[in-house]
Amino acid sequence: MHWLGWIRFFEAAARHQNFARAAEELHLTHGAISRQIRQLEDELGVALFERRNRAVFLTEAGRTLHVAATQSMDLLAAAAERIRAPARNVALTLSCEPTIAMRWLIPRLARFSALHPDIPLHLMAAGGPIDFARGGVDVALRRNDFSFDARWHTRELAPERVGPVCRPDLAAANLDALQRLHTRTRPDAWQRWARGSGITLVGGADVWYEHFYLSLQAAAAGLGWAIASELMATDELADGRLAAPHGFVADGSAYYLLSPAPFEYDPRRGALFDWLRTEAQASLQAPPGPG
Repeated sequence: MHWLGWIRFFEAAARHQNFARAAEELHLTHGAISRQIRQLEDELGVALFERRNRAVFLTEAGRTLHVAATQSMDLLAAAAERIRAPARNVALTLSCEPTIAMRWLIPRLARFSALHPDIPLHLMAAGGPIDFARGGVDVALRRNDFSFDARWHTRELAPERVGPVCRPDLAAANLDALQRLHTRTRPDAWQRWARGSGITLVGGADVWYEHFYLSLQAAAAGLGWAIASELMATDELADGRLAAPHGFVADGSAYYLLSPAPFEYDPRRGALFDWLRTEAQASLQAPPGPG
């Protein structure tokens, strides 16, 4: 059944529902993609796309074939990952949200290297959605504050717990007595914590920062209360640079390790996940620091 050779062209066109973007992905011309799809339709004797006003839309037959094509390609990719053993001493590239990388992961990386000296780890700071292939990334550490691609393989590391933090000498102050520090990357953090804690926020001056780590740094400098991730603030809490007198509550999100391929097919990915989960659990179970 030689028409199987056209499936990769069809899968790309169906996924994008755009022949031009499919052509760009496959490094072909728009005309080449169009011809391949037309030949496949002729072979099958059914229209796979409806062409309207220079746009294309999957027909019912096209949707049926797309589901099968996606499943087949996922199976092929999984089989390839399973039979391909990772080369020794090839670095595992991890993409990590910048704040969690700076405040939690990097101070612990020496422990991973000591435990797995045969798994070099290359760290890239980035957040949000990720294109694993284009970014040259093997795994990504993300919070599920955006929709994960259904094709990704996901493993939960730890729930997100948040709470107000401040400099320890200010811990006795009321929440409305100091500036309330906000961040544009988590604009609803205070409201989510208040709902989870059953507390009504009143009064208080609001100050905004562009990034999460800036608000935490401002809190440590005594500029007010900031909503902190327990995981990100664990070291500052332990050594007394920050205090969290109101504790932490789950905000409904969690941290995940994401992979485009099954973890079971690459021992390096499994080892990294096990280590990250162990470290995260240890951090969240650590007793509060002084203050």
